[in-house]
Amino acid sequence: MRILLISDVFFPRINGVSTSILTFRRELERLGHQVYIIAPDYGERTRHEERIFRIPSKVVIIDKEDRQMSLRAAVALKPELEQLDLDLIHIQTPFVAHYAGRRLARELGLPLVLSYHTYFEEYLYYYVKFLPKRLLRYLVRSFSRSQCADVDAVVVPTSAFGEVLRGYGIERRIDIIPTGIDLSRFQAGEGARFRRAHGIGERPMLLFVGRMVHEKNIDFLLRVMARLRTSHPEALFVMAGEGPAETHLKGLVRKLDLASSCLFVGNIHHFPDLLDCYAAADLLLFSSRTETQGLVLLEAMALGVPVVSNAVLGTRDILAPERGAWVVEERVEDYREAIATLLDRPEQRARLSAEARDYVQSWSAAAMAENMLALYSETVGRYGESLAPRTQQLEEG
Repeated sequence: MRILLISDVFFPRINGVSTSILTFRRELERLGHQVYIIAPDYGERTRHEERIFRIPSKVVIIDKEDRQMSLRAAVALKPELEQLDLDLIHIQTPFVAHYAGRRLARELGLPLVLSYHTYFEEYLYYYVKFLPKRLLRYLVRSFSRSQCADVDAVVVPTSAFGEVLRGYGIERRIDIIPTGIDLSRFQAGEGARFRRAHGIGERPMLLFVGRMVHEKNIDFLLRVMARLRTSHPEALFVMAGEGPAETHLKGLVRKLDLASSCLFVGNIHHFPDLLDCYAAADLLLFSSRTETQGLVLLEAMALGVPVVSNAVLGTRDILAPERGAWVVEERVEDYREAIATLLDRPEQRARLSAEARDYVQSWSAAAMAENMLALYSETVGRYGESLAPRTQQLEEG
C-alpha cells in the first residue's frame, strides 16, 4: 500500500505523536509498504526526511514549540500526490492537518483515517486561559464529533480513550490500536555512562521522561520528592524533557528546597543517550491524568525499569495487570511509600524489572503495525464498495 500520514507535528519536535508516527512508519515500511508524511517545516532537517513533504509554517502563539502549517501550501501538493498513486490518507492531529487531509482525500478520491492521540479536553485550558473550562470542553466535544464525522475510520491508542470519545456522542466505529515499541531498539543501555556524565554516582535515581507541561502533573511528583527526602535524602529525581512548564517547575523546586534532590537534563536527542538514561534509573515515576497511552512506560519497562504510577485514562491499558509496575492512587503518601519500599528492597525491584521485560513483549511495534495495516485494508475495501454504486449510477446516467 501507499499511505500518506499528515500531522501538525513531527520531528524535530519531540513528543508522543512524533514518536507514534515514526514508529508506525518504520514498521509499515519493514512490511514492504510506502509511507509518506506531510508535516510542518521547523527550519531544520532531521535524519527522518525521506518521503516527507515539509510545509511552510509559523510559530503557534499559545505554544511556541509548535508550528502552524500553511493550509494552502499543504493542499497545493495535490499534483505531486496524484503521481504517488496513494491508497489512503491518515490524519494524525486535529488542526491544519485535519482540514488539509480532508480536502486532499476528497479531491484525490481516497479513504480517510483519523487518529486521536491527545485528550485535549483535559489540558487545553492551560493554554487558552481566557475561556472558561466549561466552554472549552463544549467546544472540544463539538469539534471532535465534527471531525470524526469527516472520516471513514477512527483510531485511538487505548480502550479508555475510546470510551471518552463514545461519551462525546461519536457514533463512528472506533478501533483500538496502540503505538507499540521496537523491542529490537530497546535492548540495553549503559546506565553507568549516564551517571558519570551527570555526576550522579551511586545515588538512587528516580526518573521522569516526557514533555515539561502542566498536564503531565509533574508538580505532584515534586511534592512526593519533598516528602521522600525526609526518609531517603540521597535519592535524586532526574527529569528528562523540555516544555512550557519548565520555568514553573524549576521555581517549584526552589520553593520546596529540592535543588539538591532534583536534576533537569533537558531533551535527550541522541537515542543511545536515552537508553543510558533509562538504564541509569532505579524507578520511573509517572502521574499524568490525561495520557491517552503513555509510551514512556513501555520504554522504561523494555529496559527493565520498574514503574511507580497511577493508572488513569490511557495508562490503565498498560498498567492494569500491574506487571513491572506498582500502581498507586494519586496521593503523596501512597507514592512515597511505594518508592521508599522499592528503594529499600532491591530483590522486589529486581522481580518487577524481570516482570517488566517479559510483559512488554506483548506491546511490540510490529504487532501493532499489522493491526493498523488490517484496518487500512478494510477501510480501503469499504470505501471502494461505497463508491461502486455511485460510479455505476454515473455510468448509467
